[in-house]
Amino acid sequence: MDIKDNTFARQFEIMVDGKLLSLEYSFQEKKIFLTRINQPDGFSDENFLNDFLKNIMEIAYERKLKVVPILPKIALFFRKNPTYKDLLPPGIKI
Repeated sequence: MDIKDNTFARQFEIMVDGKLLSLEYSFQEKKIFLTRINQPDGFSDENFLNDFLKNIMEIAYERKLKVVPILPKIALFFRKNPTYKDLLPPGIKI
């Protein structure tokens, strides 16, 4: 999956059928706050979105970041994928 980290716009981006799917973020210390998912009109491929999130979690591992899920959809991702729960900062339970 070819994910671009657009640091200027503070979002991870990928093209889907010629349209942009992005996940906005912000940083604080060694934590990345996942704040908003921008989906193209008519996008409904939950499997693709799940793979997109898995790739972003791998980026967090590589950068040694803790992930703070702000969105309910991302919290649900952590519930469905417990292998990534070690990315959550201490004190955050999902």
